[in-house]
Amino acid sequence: MHALRMTRRRIALLGAMAALAIAVALAWRVLGGSGVTTAFRTQPSLVTDITQTISANGTLNPVTLVNVGTQVSGTVQTLRADYNDHVVAGQVLLELDPSILRANLKQAEGALANAEASLALARGNARRADAVYAKGYISRQDYDTTQEALHVAQAQVRQAQGQLELARTNLRYSVIRSPVSGVVIQRAVDIGQTVAASFQTPTLFVIAKDLRDMQIDSSFAEADVGQIHAGQPVTFTVDAFPGRVFRATVRQVRLNPTTQQNVVTYDVVVGVSNPDESLMPGMTAYVNVEVAHRTGVLAVPAAALRFKPAGEGAASGETPGGASVYVLVNGRLARRAVTTGISDGKYVQVVKGDLKAGEPVVVGQTLSGDSASSTRGFHMRVF
Repeated sequence: MHALRMTRRRIALLGAMAALAIAVALAWRVLGGSGVTTAFRTQPSLVTDITQTISANGTLNPVTLVNVGTQVSGTVQTLRADYNDHVVAGQVLLELDPSILRANLKQAEGALANAEASLALARGNARRADAVYAKGYISRQDYDTTQEALHVAQAQVRQAQGQLELARTNLRYSVIRSPVSGVVIQRAVDIGQTVAASFQTPTLFVIAKDLRDMQIDSSFAEADVGQIHAGQPVTFTVDAFPGRVFRATVRQVRLNPTTQQNVVTYDVVVGVSNPDESLMPGMTAYVNVEVAHRTGVLAVPAAALRFKPAGEGAASGETPGGASVYVLVNGRLARRAVTTGISDGKYVQVVKGDLKAGEPVVVGQTLSGDSASSTRGFHMRVF
């Protein structure tokens, strides 16, 4: 029994000594006695050029995209254009089977001939009625009847002429021609397919007027669109050509907003010159609009403005546009108040402040030391 009490006492003593050792080790580290040192990472302030941009995604599209359709129904008989073909205005793209349209034309020609024969008969009757009416051989009613028949026959001839012209026009429309010069980017029909133009005009081809002149339709948030206006320079990239940067210009900021899930965006149209036609319709473009540019200004890394020494919060007395950075002077931190300007995400312009080019600006800190030293010199004996 006495041995059991002695064992419990030793265990309790051991636990107390372990707790004491841990507490002393922590105090030793906090007070710096463990050999822990602080190393500051610095970068020099410098004079450089800064360009501030606003980014968004967009889609490359031709400036003019023409849907070519048909006004008459029929079966596709001949195809004379295909994908990627360069066409000129007036070139034949497609021909429909003209059999039914030619039959309608012949029917209209026959109707016109019949109307003209009726007109000739009505004119003869009218001339004879004039002669006998002057001599009083027919009544006024009979005379008016012959005149009415003449007028009806003349109207029927004009109507038949209109039907004939319509039949000729429909036959002409069976040959589909390109309305513009450009490149065929879509063909929606094949030989033998029947197209019906009863209720709406079916699309047969889609032609891009000129792929050397394109545009990017991009969406910018309402918080950024106020900084964008026509004429600003733009750079953009596409996945098809990694590492290649294209240049363009803002062409238009459209006033029509788009709202999705309470987010308001505006369409910004960017004009793109594509002389080698390497850019294709539908490509996703990663757009950067240059909204501000400064040349030869003092700048500091953006990380320097985010750095605060351990245990220190935001500096008091800072005004809007104001901030502070820290520099190393004889190995010690010195705070410098600055007024910032534009930023390109990596560097921030220093508009005003007690800071010179080349000074080492602190961007971070690291702690180093021997973790084992925190317990060095402490030994425990188990009784």
